[in-house]
Amino acid sequence: MSRILVVDDEKSIRNTLKDILEYEKFEVTLAEDAFEALEKIKEGTFDVILCDIKMPKMDGIELLEKIKTEGVDSTVVMISGHGTIDTAVEAIKKGAFDFISKPLDLNRLLITIRNATDKNRLMSETRELKRRVNKTYDMIGESKAIKHIKAMIERVAATDARVFITGANGTGKELVARWLHELSNRAKGPFIEVNCAAIPSELIESELFGHEKGSFTSAVKQKKGNFELASGGTIFLDEIGDMSLAAQAKVLRTLQENKITRVGGEKEISVDVRIVAATNKNIHEEIARGTFREDLYHRLSVILIHVPTLNERKEDIPLLANHFLTEVLGEQNMPPKEFTNDAFDRLKEIRWTGNIRELRNVVERLAILCDKKITGEDVRQFAQPLSAEKK
Repeated sequence: MSRILVVDDEKSIRNTLKDILEYEKFEVTLAEDAFEALEKIKEGTFDVILCDIKMPKMDGIELLEKIKTEGVDSTVVMISGHGTIDTAVEAIKKGAFDFISKPLDLNRLLITIRNATDKNRLMSETRELKRRVNKTYDMIGESKAIKHIKAMIERVAATDARVFITGANGTGKELVARWLHELSNRAKGPFIEVNCAAIPSELIESELFGHEKGSFTSAVKQKKGNFELASGGTIFLDEIGDMSLAAQAKVLRTLQENKITRVGGEKEISVDVRIVAATNKNIHEEIARGTFREDLYHRLSVILIHVPTLNERKEDIPLLANHFLTEVLGEQNMPPKEFTNDAFDRLKEIRWTGNIRELRNVVERLAILCDKKITGEDVRQFAQPLSAEKK
């Protein structure tokens, strides 16, 4: 339900507009002058502000200027019984969405309000899309381990050297891979992520290398594989330790020749791809078991980067928690909140089995359930609720 603030010094007009707009299913707040309007704006947000121009103490144009100066994210529609073209032009120049003369044409008023709310919705959607598109991939932390990883990435990103990333689930291996891509000469090219553990073994070759029409029962049309799609950019082979030996052999050939052949095809296709691989497994144990090719490992591991667990970098928890809190509050359109020092102490006491991913989930839970100050008691109660119940 859209919220509307009506600012007019004439009580009868305020009440009439309130009745009409509430009948049209809007939530309406009234203010009899500009000063009361500013107080109402401080208390809550409004989608549209209907503002009379001629008012005592402070007129509507001055109120409009204050609203725009303070960055209030509301659409302002000016109304006046003493309107002239010059007044209307001045109001529009200073940021008003529209200008309506009294006596009000109710049909025009309602159309203007609906146009204004549509504009707000589109602007909100545009901001969200820009936020997603422009989302940067950064590594949060000042611990020795993270500084070492950052320095390593900055040194090797500009090269085409293959990188092998190890670390437990949830530590941020994908973040390292994305940062390598963002800082590389291939940043304008595609970044294609392949979760090798999530793709059935019988389909992994088709996903990686593509297939020709009719090459198997469900191959109803030709399909490009991820290596082709990533050409000119980076392919991230996540959880490569779960890849089948047959697929490993084909990946090895691709690394040697920079060419792929689609499943069911004969034509060789050249690809220009940087490969970044990652696993949460002990790859040397997998090699010893015969489930991972040693020659493929040596091809992939030109640069080795190990991502520490959160328990190994607890000094970074306050920075990470604040980063995630800001992120969550923005995503959920929630008012500002902050952690107290004892909350950080409590977070550091937790043994994090899910690493960064678990911390992010906990911060989101705290942001939703807690008041403006997130305290140590809040962390005790909500961070690990099952543990809290046992106590």
